[in-house]
Amino acid sequence: MFCRLRRIVPAGVVALTVSLAVPAYADEIPNAPGHRLVEQYEGAPAEARPLPGTPPPQHPYLAANGRSGMHADAAGSGTYPWSGPLGKRPAADSEKMAALGGECATVTFDRDGRIVTVCGTFTGFLVKLLDPKTLDTLAEYKLPQRPSTVEAITRLDFSKIFKDTSGGAYSYLDNEDRLVLADSRQHIVRLAHERTADGGWRFVVDKEWDLTDHVPHDCVSWTNLYPSGECDPVTSVMPDWDGRIWWVTRQGRIGTVDPKSGDIRSVRLDGEEIQNSFSVADDGVSIVSDHALYTFRATADGTPKALWRQTYDRGTGTKPGSVNQGSGTTPDLFGEHDDYVAITDNADDRMNVLVYRRGADVPDDERLVCKVPVFGSGASTTDNSLITWGNSIVVENNYGYESITSLTLGRSVVGGVSRIDVREDGTGCDTTWESDVRSPSTVPKLSTANGLLYFYTKEPNRLGIDAWYLTAVDFRTGDTRWKRLAGTGIAYDNNWAPVTLGPDGTAYVGAFNGLVAVRDTE
Repeated sequence: MFCRLRRIVPAGVVALTVSLAVPAYADEIPNAPGHRLVEQYEGAPAEARPLPGTPPPQHPYLAANGRSGMHADAAGSGTYPWSGPLGKRPAADSEKMAALGGECATVTFDRDGRIVTVCGTFTGFLVKLLDPKTLDTLAEYKLPQRPSTVEAITRLDFSKIFKDTSGGAYSYLDNEDRLVLADSRQHIVRLAHERTADGGWRFVVDKEWDLTDHVPHDCVSWTNLYPSGECDPVTSVMPDWDGRIWWVTRQGRIGTVDPKSGDIRSVRLDGEEIQNSFSVADDGVSIVSDHALYTFRATADGTPKALWRQTYDRGTGTKPGSVNQGSGTTPDLFGEHDDYVAITDNADDRMNVLVYRRGADVPDDERLVCKVPVFGSGASTTDNSLITWGNSIVVENNYGYESITSLTLGRSVVGGVSRIDVREDGTGCDTTWESDVRSPSTVPKLSTANGLLYFYTKEPNRLGIDAWYLTAVDFRTGDTRWKRLAGTGIAYDNNWAPVTLGPDGTAYVGAFNGLVAVRDTE
């Protein structure tokens, strides 16, 4: 671990719509016993080999590609235009964000490179502004506690927390460096961060929209432990190409907010559930439920309208490694001519990667380009977004991971990563390479500037040591180039949080107890 200079963050005046903070924790995430008994670094530095191709279109209402959200851009590509670490004497650092919990999932970057993130704790989600080098908290804003946390504590069922994607986990940074999210009150909140008079930082609620006329909100709370009505948490928010803010709920509601007029419109997919985020292009909004894949557009008054719908094999149950019985992926919009959308299904024996043509005028019987089975029989699923670049798709296997207790005592998942390419003539797809990398639950990423894929991995350990690594894989060949130990123990389990590549070349990973940073020192 390398040394860090810490700065005392000045306090300021707190108002109802403003939040400032001196960090309650200024420590690294603790390592478990046996930390020195595992390899700290394996492999050798990689040479940067930029990938040819065209990046996803820049969304007019999002921060620059790579800075805006969990999936890096509006298309959900999982790619970054800058380099991540090459493995040149990489150092690992971390920051503990809470006594219990504290995982920082979505990591975004403002124009000056500061981190704007949402960290989950047992007392509620925290929006944090962090120094990208030291990981010090510059300001924070507390979001209301999620119903799943209250349920977990009162009913002793902590799986409710680990399978809940609502309350701010999916958020985005807009084109004016404001973080937009839906909190557990079913409100969409737009937060700006700004300097205070004494030189510190604070978050300010720039605007807020109440969705409760459209979304049932009789939810569990400390004052309402046994509600009689319905609660439908908002899962994710994203803007379309016209600036409307789209939102989806767990129970299949889809809506829009006009940020200027405040008008809200919504529809419902009866009997369908939405647990993932969604992707946006100038031709529509791609949403996957636990039954089907859709492309939507808004009518003149903002009402969502489905342009097309394709069902897929949802299997007969939820697999270990899946949040629900359905696709675990956010749709990826990709292709050399921006004409494909990819998801995975939930087929019982082997999960399939599905690629569709996304044009509104494509006949239903011609929409499917390919259906490619991946990973081993009876042990394949993913609950993380795909990576797409050009006509290529990368998918990882999450089978066997359910929560931070799944892999303790040196256990791991069966693992596996595959790259699939759509043929140039669009007649089908082929598997280009397969890797045995074990990436239990992270959202992997690709640097198109150096040609490396980044995973957060864990191998079985006969001594019972739980060692977590940032692992770099060659996009072209599938060969593992190097891996750097991030930390040991349950506190370093990423529990579905993504790898995020910062503009300065640092790789960040949300861990159960905070945030990990790996960066080259040479």
